Amino acid sequence: MYLRVGSGVAEAVRVGRLLTRNFVEANMKAILSAALVLGFCGLAVAQGEKADPVGTWKCEYKIGDQQRTSTLTIKKDGDKLAGTMDWPDQKDEKLKDPKLKDGKLTFSAVRKFMDNTIPIEYTLTIDGDTLKGKGAAEFGGQKQEFDIEGKREKKDK
Repeated sequence: MYLRVGSGVAEAVRVGRLLTRNFVEANMKAILSAALVLGFCGLAVAQGEKADPVGTWKCEYKIGDQQRTSTLTIKKDGDKLAGTMDWPDQKDEKLKDPKLKDGKLTFSAVRKFMDNTIPIEYTLTIDGDTLKGKGAAEFGGQKQEFDIEGKREKKDK
């Protein structure tokens, strides 16, 4: 014995299920596509952002157990970088060969301290308004490295 459902009702249920399934699949594809587009846009923006060294940076570092400070000022000079380094007892020391490559700022500056002239090589990584890195100097025949951190000063508006 066969139980026959009216073809109109069965057909409507089948079409309704297909429509619901297609609707859910279409929504999932749209959501996935939107997520991928947003993700790729975010990566493109992150890769497009370059570290900007321009500004005045208040830096801190330790040599031995003594906390020290300096002020680094970086400017654009055409398509090149230029700048100065200030210490509490020495002002406006010009930076030698400042360069920014792959988010790393490198330069050297000469520290004049107690009748000594000490060239210091800096390698700093810039992340927004903070920098971190190392300074390296040869003193008394020995190379010494120190960690340095800094924050960019906010511009007055």
